[in-house]
Parts: sequence; structure tokens; C-alpha cells
Amino acid sequence: MAFDRDLFLPVTKEDMQRRGWDSYDFLIITGDAYVDHPSFGTTIIGRVLEAEGYRVAIMAQPDWKTPAAFTALGRPRLAVMISAGNIDSMVAHYTAAKKRRHDDAYSPGRKAGLRPDHATIVYSNRIREVYGDIPIIIGGLEASLRRFAHYDYWEDKVRRSILFDAQADILTYGMGERATKEIAARLASGTPVSEITDVRGTCVAAKFPTVCVYPRVEVPSFEEVSASKEDYARANMVEYLEHDAVSGKAIIQKHGKEFLIVNPPAAPLTTKEMDEVAELPYVKEPHPMYDEVGVPSIEEVRFSVTHNRGCFGACNFCSLAFHQGRTISCRSHESVVREVKALTEHPGFKGYIHDVGGPAATFRRPSCQKQLKHGMCRNRACLAPQPCPNLDADHTDYMMLLRKLREIPKVKKVFIRSGIRFDFLMKDPSGEFFTDLVQHHISGQLKVAPEHCVANTLDYMGKPHIEVYEKFREKYFKLNRRYGKDQYLVPYLISSHPGCTLSDAVQLAEWLNKQGHMPEQVQDFYPTPGTLATCMWYTGIDPRTMKPVFVPKTPHDKAMQRALMQWRKPQNRALVLEALHKTGREDLIGYGKHCLVRPDKGQGTQSGGGHWEHGEQKGRGKGKPSAQKPGKGRGETTVKNGKKEESKRPEKPVRKAGWAKPSPKKNARKKK
Repeated sequence: MAFDRDLFLPVTKEDMQRRGWDSYDFLIITGDAYVDHPSFGTTIIGRVLEAEGYRVAIMAQPDWKTPAAFTALGRPRLAVMISAGNIDSMVAHYTAAKKRRHDDAYSPGRKAGLRPDHATIVYSNRIREVYGDIPIIIGGLEASLRRFAHYDYWEDKVRRSILFDAQADILTYGMGERATKEIAARLASGTPVSEITDVRGTCVAAKFPTVCVYPRVEVPSFEEVSASKEDYARANMVEYLEHDAVSGKAIIQKHGKEFLIVNPPAAPLTTKEMDEVAELPYVKEPHPMYDEVGVPSIEEVRFSVTHNRGCFGACNFCSLAFHQGRTISCRSHESVVREVKALTEHPGFKGYIHDVGGPAATFRRPSCQKQLKHGMCRNRACLAPQPCPNLDADHTDYMMLLRKLREIPKVKKVFIRSGIRFDFLMKDPSGEFFTDLVQHHISGQLKVAPEHCVANTLDYMGKPHIEVYEKFREKYFKLNRRYGKDQYLVPYLISSHPGCTLSDAVQLAEWLNKQGHMPEQVQDFYPTPGTLATCMWYTGIDPRTMKPVFVPKTPHDKAMQRALMQWRKPQNRALVLEALHKTGREDLIGYGKHCLVRPDKGQGTQSGGGHWEHGEQKGRGKGKPSAQKPGKGRGETTVKNGKKEESKRPEKPVRKAGWAKPSPKKNARKKK
């Protein structure tokens, strides 16, 4: 599909000449390919500035090794705005094991290596090199999460605020539309960038803390948090708690002879403002310069709609609370309906809306009315470990929005692929949305995130206890059977999270075995900047209580926890046996259904009965476990007089991950 390049923001001098421009106001540099879609933060900022009447050009993935590449569009009149892209450049480049990734979904043709490590810093320093004292504003997720002195997992050290290393004038954090418009207006009026120090949602450097005009609190300095893990944990907790647009104070953190001033967060956008931003003239496609190779990241969002921002789920390993905040903003029904109607006219539309979501799909209102006046609670989370008594879990508004979308001509299905908070769903007073979800909005499988099963570990994660997931799972199965749906349930799990001991990991393997599920992929905990869990990982301290927390840090400890989650794989056998011996859980070595592995040849066993070994069932080949009807058993192997005998009960394939599988329909045609 070819789109007119003049529908996009200019990326070359020729593009500007066709518009009759002899100069332009703002240059936006991004570490991603240029995709003109509202799922890309730099695109939103570019379109917001355009709507304010400014001339904006985009420079996507410039060659950072060549200073001349940054002068290709000429010097902008007002400022350069820089973002590493939709994700932190180090996460884009490296796995949790610090191995280099071989591809990049945010780059043309999935090609890796088109942006540098620490892209915000590199781009900003190049601009300072070629344009001298031009105003530089950095933003995006990388800048937002690194606004304070922070632990960098990849370098294994505490780094300064990215504002100092980037030599930028202003850092915008969180959702940047308000701050960007105010900064642009002041620059356009002739205000020197050095005097723009009081915009909410921004950070600046100053020689004196008195530059800050807001009520403020000071946290330990860069030098102090680098030298003391206790100081780091205290600072991290204050930084987290003050990230509140209603009650949050400005934060001061000394760096050498200068002071980092982090102004209070910008107010969330109103529904009217959310609608305006969402309905700017996005092409919703990658720029035509990528037509030959494409940009893979568009595929997940091309026919998806974002209807909300913010997340009060507040998982400790997630950066959303520290970036978008815990207060919910949402679009109107009318705006979402208009967007979906427009999508039905797209030449590639096949009738399916892939997602109507956001950070958490079902959030469309504040978690309670108190937060609108007093801000988010400082002494507890909304959902975990137990839901707050004041929680408003009514899903009616979201349900009615989806019903409207289903009625739009040309729309065959409306799916939900963003995260569903199952604990929040279980508190819905009517339960009507759950029924709608199962009947209309699942594209074969529903992904949810229990993350673990041990209460102690879940408390460190900020997740509900496993009993909530099990009740949800039971109800999900029941509704699937009621409506004759052939839909799966896929639980996401994390290994090696701070607080997860080896014994906890063994209990998780036991639980998975009872569920009849072994994950095909395992996600190790990834210490990304800014989160409470990363603070735990680095300091060994829970910043909420300042008490010590166990952290599985060594590659071998992490390998054992990961192996336990995939205990059937032959290559994991030695690690699983080592873990079971270390934890005194030899009862899980044997032939019983509850056992994880068989003993070595010649060793005695503690139990008999059917079992699985390394992903193989007796009489079956290797491969992925297939689905099984709930409640049905499988053929067992018993031991009599030293000989193995097969029971007469016929074998049945094991079910996946607690996945729902309804009874077969009567008179259904059998597969050959």
C-alpha cells in the first residue's frame, strides 16, 4: 500500500520545499523508524506541535557516527527535541541476560543496530556538537525513567540523571503534550530556554535549589545514592510516591555542584484533550521511505485503538506507574467510534479490530473518587495484595464502548489484546463484562499475568495472591463451556524476581505441574530503570519497608529458577535435580504424577504412578503438550515386582497452561 509522503511530517529538505518552507521551528529526532501512528510518542508530539501552528520535521534513526548526518535538515528555528524511541534503547538492544538482540521491531526490515546504546545521550551530544547552544529538550520513555540518578543494569552502576549526561536544557517526563506545548509557546515568545524552569512534568539543572517554585522535598544526592544502597532505596521510594499530579511535590537531587530539579508531574489530559490528541491527522502507517522493507512494529497496532492512559495496577516490576502515572485518563465513546469507523475504510482492513486497550485494557475511570481530590494513596496499592474497599471496579462503561464498536458496519470482531487485570475483573459487581469478554472479544486465547504462585514472591511483585487467579481461571473455564467456546488461557510468569527464593521457584514448578502446564517461553526478571523491583534487585532492600530482600542474582541461580519452570526439557534435568536437592525436595524426584523428574538409573524412588519426563509421555514423542479436557486423566505407568505395566485407562493428551477446552459438540465432524 503506497501513501503520499506529503501526508507525513517532512523528513528531507525536499519535503519542506514542496510545502513552501524556507525554515522550520522544531526538529524531532527519534531512535525508531518514523511511523505516523499515535502508538509512537514522537509522532504524537510532532502532530501536537503541528496543530499548534509550528513547522515540524522528523529525523529518524540518524547515523550517530557522522556529525554531518544531524545537519541534513538544517538548523531549526526554536529547538531540537530528542527521544530514544518507544522503549529504552538498552532494552531494545539487549536481553535480560545482557545478550545482544539480533533484530529490532522498531526499525525498518527488523534490522538491528540502527540506533546507538543510550541513544538519547548520543543524539543530544551530537546536536550539541553541531549546533552549539541550540535549546535541546529530551523526552520519551528512556529519558522519563532515567530522570533521577538511577541504577543501570547493563553497566552495573548508578548513573547520573540523563539530563546531565545528555547536556540537554530540559527533560520532559511522563506524557508530554502539556509540557511540550508550554515549552514551545515560551520559546516562540522569545523566552530564553535557561528561564524555562517551572513547567510541570519537566526537569532542569540549576546552580541553586531556590530556582524551584513548587513545594519541594530533597532526596539523597547522586554521590550519596552511588555510595549507599540504603540511600538509594530511600530516594527511590520518595521519587515513586511524589509521582502524583495532585499531591506530588517537586524533588531536588544534588549532582556534584548542580541541583537536579524535578517539577511535579503534569496533570493528566482531560477526556476532551485525549480525543483531540487521538484524532490528529495521523496517516497510521510507516513513512513511504520504508515501503520496500516495512516496519514490523506497525503490525500490532495498525488496527488497534488506544482508549486510555495510566495504570493503578502498580506492579513493582513495571515502569508504567513511574512514567504514565497511576491516574486514569480516557477517551470518549464518540472519539473511539470515529476512529474505528475510519479504520474500516483502510484498504488493508479485514474486519478485525485487534485491540481496544492501553496499559490495562479495562481501566476507564479512577480507581476511587478520593484520588481526584487527594491523589493516589501513599500507604497502599489499589489492587494488591487485597483490593481496596474503596475500589470502583464497575466495567459497564468499557463494556458499552465495545458493544458500540461491534455494531459498526464492516466490523466482524473486536478483540482485546492489552492486559486484562483478572483481579480487577473479578471485582466487577455485575459480572456481565466477563460474559461479553468470553463470547465476543478473545481471538483464540486470553493472556493474563498471575506472574507467580507463591504469596511471598507475589507480595514483592505487587500482585494478587494466586487464589484470585485460580478463581478467575475456574470462572473462565465455566463460561467457555457454557458458550461452547474453544479458547485458551495463557498465564504470563516471571522467574528470578527479587524476593523469589529457590524454594519459591520449586513451588511454582509444582503448581505448574498440577495445572498440566509447562511454559514454552520463560521471562527472566529484567531490571529496567526506575521501578521499585529494580531498586530491590540492586540494593537487596525493599524500599517500601527498608527491610532486606533475597535477590537471585548469579547466572546459576537464575538458570535454576528458569529451568524449574521448564522442568520437562531434557537440557534442564541437571539443574532441576540440583535445585530439588538444594531445597530438600527429593519427594519431587520419582514416578508419581506429582514428580518433576525421574531419578537417575539405579536409584530408588519414593512414589509410583504415572508421570511425565522431560516433555515426553510414555508412548508419545517429543513436542508441545496438547490440550486436554478438564477433569480427564491420562494413562498411568505402575511398577509391580520391578516391572512397569500400563494401566488400561486410555492415554489423553495433557492440557496446556490451565487452558480451557470445551467438550466436543455433538455430531461434530471428526478430523482425519
